Amino acid sequence: MEWGSLGQNLYLQSLVYTSATFITAMINLAPAVTFILAILFKMEKLAIGTAAGKAKVLGTLVGISGAMVFTFYKGAEINIWSTNINILPHHEQAAGSTTSVHGGNFILGAFLGLLSCVSFAMWLIIQAKMTAKFPYLCTTTALMCVTGSIQAIAFAFLRERDLTQWKLGWNIRLLASAFAGITGSAIMIFLVSWAVRLKGPLYASVFNPLGLVFVAIAGSLMLDEKLHLGSILGGILIVCGLYLVLWGKAKEMKQNTQLIPTTTDDQSKGTKEDGQIENK
Repeated sequence: MEWGSLGQNLYLQSLVYTSATFITAMINLAPAVTFILAILFKMEKLAIGTAAGKAKVLGTLVGISGAMVFTFYKGAEINIWSTNINILPHHEQAAGSTTSVHGGNFILGAFLGLLSCVSFAMWLIIQAKMTAKFPYLCTTTALMCVTGSIQAIAFAFLRERDLTQWKLGWNIRLLASAFAGITGSAIMIFLVSWAVRLKGPLYASVFNPLGLVFVAIAGSLMLDEKLHLGSILGGILIVCGLYLVLWGKAKEMKQNTQLIPTTTDDQSKGTKEDGQIENK
């Protein structure tokens, strides 16, 4: 089972049953879920008594809090710049028509959103284990994309039996599909796998809420969306939380590397003393 594609399918189905605001907030719980799973699988140390451990826990909580503020609090409108560019003039009406909540299915949608976070976290955990034993990222990316395609096709056939909905012409549907496949799947999987191999699953997942900041900036530049005080405050909290986690990871890695030369020196010293004793 390819957990990345499973998470995307659960994410989109949760979007249908809930709302864009709700699922955006829910998906930003991924760093916390990844942190918990990484501790359970002994890939991260809680070490709450150390400065590095406190920084990782506090940074994760601050980042999640920033994502919640960003999502649920608007505040006063902030006019930083104005490009007068809107590539989708009717996006507000379209967005308003797609954010309605389907009554009794809201609980199911919330559950699917939580499962999406767990699936994404499990994918990062598996990536860390797999890249340690099979470091060929291009091959693993290709295998995951093929497996994910098979899984997604099976899921799509169960959800959509009308074959006319599968047609792609020379329009925005083809562009969106190609862009999502090339950047959202292939390139993204390769880069995230690379980051997981270098720094671990928590390091990769903690960047997830930063996407909110980039989306807000891109929306204000290309969709003529207005920034609000909540966006600024939430973005600052997200960046601060990210910095705390990165600082904690850097300090933890520095401590681990300092232990290696000490052990090597002690072993060489012991070997030298043993040789002198043998000579005597």
